Amino acid sequence: MPEVEEKRPRLQENLQQVIELLRRHEAADELARDSDDESAAAEAAHAAGESLAELQARLDDMHPADIAHILEALPLDRRLIVWDFVRQDRDGEILLEVSDAVRESLIAHMETDELIAATEQLDADEIADLAPDLPPEVMADVLRSLSVEEREQLRAAMSYPEDSVGALMDFDMIGVREDVTVEVVLRYLRRHDELPDHTDQLFIIDRAERLQGFVPVNRLLVSSPDVLVSDIMSTEGMVTLHPEQDAQEAALAFERYDLVSAPVVDPAGKLLARVTVDAVVDFIRSRSESEMLSAGGLSEDEDLFAPVWASLRNRWTWLAVNLVTAFVASRVIGLFENSIEKLVALAALMPIVAGIGGNTGNQTMTMIVRGLALGQVTSDNAHKLLVKEFVVGLLNGSIWGAVVGLFAFAIYHNWQLGLVMMGAMLLNLMLAAVMGFAIPITMHKLGRDPAVGSSVMITAITDSGGFFIFLGLATVFLV
Repeated sequence: MPEVEEKRPRLQENLQQVIELLRRHEAADELARDSDDESAAAEAAHAAGESLAELQARLDDMHPADIAHILEALPLDRRLIVWDFVRQDRDGEILLEVSDAVRESLIAHMETDELIAATEQLDADEIADLAPDLPPEVMADVLRSLSVEEREQLRAAMSYPEDSVGALMDFDMIGVREDVTVEVVLRYLRRHDELPDHTDQLFIIDRAERLQGFVPVNRLLVSSPDVLVSDIMSTEGMVTLHPEQDAQEAALAFERYDLVSAPVVDPAGKLLARVTVDAVVDFIRSRSESEMLSAGGLSEDEDLFAPVWASLRNRWTWLAVNLVTAFVASRVIGLFENSIEKLVALAALMPIVAGIGGNTGNQTMTMIVRGLALGQVTSDNAHKLLVKEFVVGLLNGSIWGAVVGLFAFAIYHNWQLGLVMMGAMLLNLMLAAVMGFAIPITMHKLGRDPAVGSSVMITAITDSGGFFIFLGLATVFLV
């Protein structure tokens, strides 16, 4: 943890240094253009060049992920200046690290030959990540440059949905036979310049490339050279994944079993690829960011520094939904205008009922969405969960309804109003608990992401329902 804490300030420091170098360059460049003094202009031009040279030197020393962070934190004009000073042999790595929206802006700025050169440096699984954003002519050239095996790997990786294990597959792995000795395996490993990243185990395969087991690298290193691989290989605790499997399930397996890598096999047991912990971490981060944006009614395709028109189009959908739900709530209030005119206290108290109901519904929704993501909510336990959340809503409604009822009585000295407030709070919290359970469950069954839009729908229902219940009870018992 201390290393992470040290890394973060260093990252922000790098960003500030890049911004300062860009400012110095812009100031010197402007002075060089506007100065009437030739010597002063030449000196300013030299200073501008020095700033850019220092910028390039700093970028050369940075990790691709740090450069990606800096690019995402800069407005488009400055982003493109920095991008021009990134070494071309690092373009591919950085394009993989940046967000989808920023990647689009960088690719749009690059020439076809630059894109081809950047893409050809990547592995098949990495090219598959970039493929949706690359122009067709670039992909055609890249495909021609790949070997037959790499081409098949690329097609395989691109054939799976982005939220499946197939989209996370890494084809760079080591498989060995069980009928060879440890010495033979070690000689084979020494022929590699370096082992694939996150190689914590070697996969044991037969002649048909079917997975037989695995050998941890640490066990391989301490075993006698004369021992057969079959004598030290293991199948106990081996976790295998399938390409069509949900990536979320793979992420849970990595967390549960503390995996560094896991093999991916087809239905016949043939070893296809592996999934590594870095791919899982990237998936979790991407999923988390997507859900956070979706909860706010935003698309992950929006760049922080996107043009105004693009941001407007991105945000219209859920604003329109919110507007519709607001109109519905206003019409519910409009049905009881006469009651509100006769008892003005209703106008002051009804937002309390709606607000607490919305909070209760969102609490229930959050628990259910989390349970669905972790695979803890099933058809067998769904009914028990509904009853449990209903009872929680009932008890919360009773307790806080009594508190709010006493508050209303203390303020307006009207015990009937206090009882109406208590009854409305109780009924709306029960409604909120049921809706907080039903909406994400229904969306999940329909194949939709339960985190997207659930909050908006629950708030709309608890607002309209709370107003209707409270004003309806007030109309019947008070007016």
